Amino acid sequence: MNEYAELLTKIERVEDGPGSGRTGRPRDASTLVLVDRSGAEPRVLLGRRHERHAFMPNRFVFPGGRVDAADARMPIAAPLDAASERRLMAHVRRPTRSRARALALTAIRETMEETGLLLGRKFGGALAAPSPAWSPFTEAGVAPDLSALEFVFRAITPPKRPRRFDTRFFLADRSAVGAELKGAVGPESEFVELKWLTFAEAERENLPSITKVVLAETAARIARGTARPAVPFYYWKSGRFLREEIA
Repeated sequence: MNEYAELLTKIERVEDGPGSGRTGRPRDASTLVLVDRSGAEPRVLLGRRHERHAFMPNRFVFPGGRVDAADARMPIAAPLDAASERRLMAHVRRPTRSRARALALTAIRETMEETGLLLGRKFGGALAAPSPAWSPFTEAGVAPDLSALEFVFRAITPPKRPRRFDTRFFLADRSAVGAELKGAVGPESEFVELKWLTFAEAERENLPSITKVVLAETAARIARGTARPAVPFYYWKSGRFLREEIA
């Protein structure tokens, strides 16, 4: 167990208490870590959740959410890289390429819904949206570009939590944004504020414990500059968080 796993274990015990007493199966979810590397220091995008949200109110988090059944059917500009696809299918009950694709597309859709940023490429032909949630892409003529995403982190919520997620975190560069919608962020939206922050600045914000760990792992990943290193995988077992690497 490394230092981050120890940190998560301590915070889980202090902040969350004994939990609900029931353990449900975690739901697939995806999150996007969007980084702007155009300046002297990389800056990461964080959004502040509305204070009325039952889940993580007023906290700064990455855009993300649950997988929708229609996500896998959205047309794309380019597929995931082979390493990310293979790693997404590791340690799962039903390892299919469709599931890996859906996880990546969820990160893109949720980012659009919460920030107004559409990751993808302009598309000359007609796109058929598999659900109304994807209509902004078809209207903007932007096809999601999965090749711009790299699978970099996975974490499963401990048992006996009211909400449990098996979350995959993807890394992408701001240059992959193909269009931007206005009005996605505001006082009545899921995110009431967006900030582009250096990793040092981000650490000083009101962050959930898992977001702090993802920031640290991502900063180290960027600093190393290694091409597609192994993916950290955090999960709860025998009363503590463990960290493995998906090679």
